[in-house]
Amino acid sequence: MSRTLYVSDMDGTLLGTDSRVSARSAEIISRLTAGGALITVATARTPATVVPLMAQAHTLPPAIVMTGTALWDYGAATFSDPHFISADDVRAALAFCLRHGVHPFVYVMAPDGTTMDVYHAATALNKAESNFYEARCRLKLKRFHLGTPVPQRAFSHTMLLYAIGEARAVMSAAEAFRSVSDCSVQCYPDIFNPGIYNLEIFPPGISKASAILKIKESLGADRLVVFGDNLNDLSMLGIADVAVAVGNALPEVKAAAHIVIEPNYTDSVARFIASDYGM
Repeated sequence: MSRTLYVSDMDGTLLGTDSRVSARSAEIISRLTAGGALITVATARTPATVVPLMAQAHTLPPAIVMTGTALWDYGAATFSDPHFISADDVRAALAFCLRHGVHPFVYVMAPDGTTMDVYHAATALNKAESNFYEARCRLKLKRFHLGTPVPQRAFSHTMLLYAIGEARAVMSAAEAFRSVSDCSVQCYPDIFNPGIYNLEIFPPGISKASAILKIKESLGADRLVVFGDNLNDLSMLGIADVAVAVGNALPEVKAAAHIVIEPNYTDSVARFIASDYGM
C-alpha cells in the first residue's frame, strides 16, 4: 500500500474565515492521525502562531514554518533544520526595501533555538503592519522590538524578512531585490486586505516544496497530496501527486491544481483527507 503525506497551507486553506482551525477540522485531523495518517502544514507563519492554532488538531510530522526556512518539532518544542540569510543579503534587502518605502519585520532566531526576536526599525506602523503586530505581540514564542534597528549579532541569525504594505511599493521592492540576489523572494496578495501585498525574503533555495520533499523522504512516504490557495503555494502544488486547490483559491492556484474542492470555510481540506485516506 502507498504511504501518503498530506500537507496543507494554513491561511485561506485549512483555516476558516476566522483564521482558526474549526472544531470539526481539528476532530477529523486528530482522528485520522490516531489512525495512522501523516498530516502536516506548510505555512508562512512562525511557530508562535502555528503551535496555538494547531493545538487541537493533533499531527505527528513536523510543521513546515516560514515557507520552508525551518521545521518545527512539536514534541521537542524547538526548530529543526533552520536556514539563515547571509548577513550581506540581510543588509542589501533592508536597503532595497527602504529605498521603495517598505519597512520589513526582521525575524531572528534567539540563542535558545526555540523563540524569535522580531525587529522593525520604523518608528510608526502602517495599518496593515499594526493589525499584524496587534494579533501577535502577546505570543509566547515571539518577541517584537519596534523602532529598533537590527543588532549586529542578529545579521548572521536572520531567517526571514517580512513586509506588508501597499501593493505597488512591495512588488517594486521584491522585483528590485530579486534582480540582484539569489535569495528566495515571495510576493503575493494579502487575503485579508485588498490592495495590500506580502513580501517574504528567505535564504536561497527555500520553498514549501523543498521542505516537503525532506519530510516526505524522512517519513518514507511515496505519495504526496497538498492543499493551497495562494501564489506561495504553487511550488508545493508543482511537486504533488495530487494538487488540491480550495474553492476560494486564486485563479493561478486553481489552474495549477488537479482538483478544486469546496472553500476553506467548509472544512473541505479535512473532509477531503478523510475521504482520500478512507476514514
